[in-house]
Amino acid sequence: MSPTTTATATDHVDVLIVGAGLSGIGAAWHLQDKRPGTSYRILEARAASGGTWDLFRYPGIRSDSDLSTFAYAFKPWTGEKAIADGPEILAYLRETASEAGIDEQIRFGHKVLRAAWSSAEARWTVEARVEETGEIVRMTAGFLVAASGYYRYDEGFTPAFAGVEDFGGQVIHPQHWPEELDVAGKRVVVIGSGATAVTIVPALAAQNAQVTMLQRSPSYIMPLPSRDVIADKLRRWFGDERGHALTRRKNIWQQRTVYRLCQKYPTRARRLIRRITEKQLPAHVDVDTHFNPSYDPWDQRLCAVPDGDLFRALRAGTAEVVTDGIETFTERGLRLTSGRELEADVIVTATGLNLQLFGGAELEVDGAPVPVNERLAYKGMMLSGVPNFAFAIGYTNSSWTLKIDLVFEHLCRLLAHMESRGLASVTPTLDDPNMPTRPLMDFAAGYVQRSLEQLPKQGPSAPWHLAMDYKEDLEHLRRAPVDSPALRFAPHPQPAPLEPVAA
Repeated sequence: MSPTTTATATDHVDVLIVGAGLSGIGAAWHLQDKRPGTSYRILEARAASGGTWDLFRYPGIRSDSDLSTFAYAFKPWTGEKAIADGPEILAYLRETASEAGIDEQIRFGHKVLRAAWSSAEARWTVEARVEETGEIVRMTAGFLVAASGYYRYDEGFTPAFAGVEDFGGQVIHPQHWPEELDVAGKRVVVIGSGATAVTIVPALAAQNAQVTMLQRSPSYIMPLPSRDVIADKLRRWFGDERGHALTRRKNIWQQRTVYRLCQKYPTRARRLIRRITEKQLPAHVDVDTHFNPSYDPWDQRLCAVPDGDLFRALRAGTAEVVTDGIETFTERGLRLTSGRELEADVIVTATGLNLQLFGGAELEVDGAPVPVNERLAYKGMMLSGVPNFAFAIGYTNSSWTLKIDLVFEHLCRLLAHMESRGLASVTPTLDDPNMPTRPLMDFAAGYVQRSLEQLPKQGPSAPWHLAMDYKEDLEHLRRAPVDSPALRFAPHPQPAPLEPVAA
């Protein structure tokens, strides 16, 4: 499909999907599999599919979840690595889209700006800008699915650093990595301690750079084997499909168990992680200074390092870790709060993401703007007061794909329910205006905390809360009836009567 293929004013589909990344391709596959008569299109703002895995090009990019659960349930992961590299994941996604013919339904270079719902017509009118020409095009759809993740693709988060304009070298954010950057023999400071930083540091060290990871405060970092020996055996014994399903089940249990134990016994979990980390570190690196966070395990996501590659770089002396604040950038590098000077040729600001729901598109219902931050999330996939609209947000404590697979299964069941009863629209409706609410995501990560005011709210219990537990979602999204008391269904609008013709 050409990236310049343009939607026209006459296009109408049953379901319009925004985003051709992990979530969008998954949504399309479930629609084709479970509702083969349902027409759909995907609008993708960028010129290629893959979302995150096409956008991020920084060295060493990889998943921070095992691929048995990060891959789709319907397509086995057959790669050698359990923690896979970005290019491998991108190839997997594009292979999924190609095999199912999904890529034929993608309109590339179409940035969705606005979506307006009309109850009189029971349909969405979606406006998109063709990035190549600036032309505004319109499509209509019966149902709208926002599958564009929850962060901004055009810019990452960089704090306001004093003196940055004085620095004589390069300042790079991982979200916009220069393709031809050569770091061999250079001094590189990576600011940050999250998953991106702990990925970039050993990758740059392997490119013969002298790397310093500069962190304001530590994160939990756990070494994991890059290969899953049990998964390899299960695939060999039972074949790819059955082996994938069994490995997936094993790893879901393992993820849930580790998370629950960390939440229930945080002090013991902290001691265990500290002990594992200390064994990985060289003698000159103090575990309590650099790898003992102030928060409890899984208050933020644990950073996985395949085969302990970060620790290997520290032991080899090709990387170091510094825990300190930044006073200012200087011409030659950074001056820290302690007074220490860090000289650098390149500074990488691995300082996080900016959140943005629904790709930044504005929503409108019957002429009234939708204040998303005043709405509640229904089953973590729909918005109160917004008809025929679904979105996908994966787990923060497990693999993203586990959640979205269940969300789109549920969406297909909901569409089937509506079709069988001749219904045109469904709207989550909150009957109790006094129900207490709280932020959508109970997660301490900086990128979430900075953006909580932009996000919808959640209630204290189902169906008005965002579950972060796979077993709970199995009950509410896969097994429970879709006809909930919180949903208001409406039939197809009746055509307006014809005006009598004067004699």
